Amino acid sequence: MEKAVASKRFKDRVIIITGAAGSFGSNCANRFASEGAKVVITDVVEETKLRELAATIEKEFNTKAVAIRCDVTNYSQVENVVKAAHEAFGRIDYLFNNAGYQGLFIKTFDYPVDDFEKVLKINTQGIFHFLKAVSAYMVKQGHGAIVNTASQAGVDGAPNMVAYATSKAAVIGMTKTSSRDLAPYNIRVNAISPAFIDSGFMWFRQCELQAQANSIYYDKDPKVVSQQMLNSVPMRRAGTVDEVIGTVAFLLSDDAGYITGMNIQITGGIL
Repeated sequence: MEKAVASKRFKDRVIIITGAAGSFGSNCANRFASEGAKVVITDVVEETKLRELAATIEKEFNTKAVAIRCDVTNYSQVENVVKAAHEAFGRIDYLFNNAGYQGLFIKTFDYPVDDFEKVLKINTQGIFHFLKAVSAYMVKQGHGAIVNTASQAGVDGAPNMVAYATSKAAVIGMTKTSSRDLAPYNIRVNAISPAFIDSGFMWFRQCELQAQANSIYYDKDPKVVSQQMLNSVPMRRAGTVDEVIGTVAFLLSDDAGYITGMNIQITGGIL
């Protein structure tokens, strides 16, 4: 089926995308740029890589793209990104709050404390940092829309992923609470909770890590793990990155103007 894209739906709007070097983030940057948005991309990777991505976006989509390296756990760096975005474009319409770290695949009783803290620092504190900094600007301008990346693991748990599931459950709670705080200022906040998204190498790597975790829930062969995962999906297939970002685009668009505080599960029917 041919992918439907609303032509220039986001013309002259400004979006900040965190975790922009990953599959969700880079796909989102391309999607919004293709629909007319000006994009601010940020990630913890080398700034050279981000600048190359921004240059490609500008050349391909004839729009403006700004690249700024940022560690989401460092609030002063987050503030600098938001300030630079506002100075560059005079507005911030959208935030795709997407930076994250999956953590290790280890049973709860063996999970290292330091990695648990690292996951929460990136996935929960980092999400809050951008939510706080961006919403402060949106309150002043009187509008805005935010999508936080959570996970189905935060809804119903996932074996061998105690840190990740905990961090994403916190993002869902943060989304619901902040949506109430920000609704009077015409700012919408929603979350997405994907599950079993085939993003190429990362899908196979997830299957590989679950296979290595010696769990009663999954086989020790990554290919079998992949099939076990898909068998739990009512639609009997993995989701695509495009399907995830299509949902993000809808939630940030004016078409979703009366939707806030929701956690949209992109799961092929897993409830």
